[in-house]
Amino acid sequence: MATVAFHRVGKVYRDGTRALADFDLEVADGEFMVFVGPSGCGKTTALRMVAGLEDISEGEIKLGGVVVNGLHPRKRDIAMVFQNYALYPHMTVYKNIAFALRVRKTPEAEIRERVETTAKILGLTPELQRKPAQLSGGQRQRVAMGRAIVRNPQAFLMDEPLSNLDAKLRVQMRAEIARIQREVEATTIYVTHDQIEAMTMGDRVAVLRKGALQQCDAPQVLYEHPVNLFVASFIGSPAMNLVQARIEQDGDKLICVIGSQRLKLPGTLLTRLPAIRAYVGQTVALGVRPEHLQDAALAGHRGEGASVLRGRVVTTELLGSEVLAHVEVDAAPVATQEVLEVAGDTDRALAEDLRSDASERRTTFVCRFSTETAVRAGDEALVSVTTDKLQFFDLETETAVRG
Repeated sequence: MATVAFHRVGKVYRDGTRALADFDLEVADGEFMVFVGPSGCGKTTALRMVAGLEDISEGEIKLGGVVVNGLHPRKRDIAMVFQNYALYPHMTVYKNIAFALRVRKTPEAEIRERVETTAKILGLTPELQRKPAQLSGGQRQRVAMGRAIVRNPQAFLMDEPLSNLDAKLRVQMRAEIARIQREVEATTIYVTHDQIEAMTMGDRVAVLRKGALQQCDAPQVLYEHPVNLFVASFIGSPAMNLVQARIEQDGDKLICVIGSQRLKLPGTLLTRLPAIRAYVGQTVALGVRPEHLQDAALAGHRGEGASVLRGRVVTTELLGSEVLAHVEVDAAPVATQEVLEVAGDTDRALAEDLRSDASERRTTFVCRFSTETAVRAGDEALVSVTTDKLQFFDLETETAVRG
């Protein structure tokens, strides 16, 4: 296996469309790297440039320290797994997996050993003599992976390989692909638009927007410390709640004013985030994750890090282990270009609702309540806010307030 390095890589198509700009990133030997972002963000273009299926307009790409810009795809020693499997329907599973080795005129004894070893890793040994039409979607995807693994390439490139599977099978295959990658210690770049896939599979996740890398880090770091409003609104399901808030001084304390309500910022937050003091008298974007919003009737008092907001319950969703309560408060949501872009990629009507809510100065928070909650649609509710977990973003630069 080998490292994959992008150095100031750019891609401009003949019609002038820029798909990628100044892309700098290194994928370590044996690392599972996920590229994620909305449609048209450049993630698949970056993958295809590594494979040699797209020309590189600017910069350079290295595989194992060797620049491959002008190298033919066949000479790059990489393997791709596509969403449509691309299996030969007239061949058995054994022959599909062995195909690339036979093209290379690998000795038959070695082919047999490598195919059988690969089939064992993938749980395909009982299926070796069957044809693709006799397999389930998950089995076909494993065969496609087997064709890549058996070659022992420098790197694996996977382009949304699970998008054709149903929801239950996708969950199973996510775990399977992650297990297989760890077992074969393969340097892997995996492209997806599904941030849940990204967060559950990647050693690191690279978030792209309009051809530019926004942030690349471990999944939990992206979730807890997004660098800007785009990453904050894109990563997380349900998404981070974002609302406009004003920072005010109250004696030696700082207050966060949300519409007609006030939250006292605890000392623990100010110690972690002293830079927020520079925003006194200004409006910022306040971010709070759904799990940090509890039913106050059940949460009780949790010391300095807890405070309460009042709102009206719009609807509730019972998910078995929890209730997602949608609670409307009288404050304007954050409707910047980055946030609207994420909302529009999910649902254009959602983006229009967000614009409408901003003009009417109302925000609906999604809260994770215990199933013991008694709140119902139409109720007035008190929501306990874990204020030491609040995050803040500059509304002009759309970047996180850090340090």
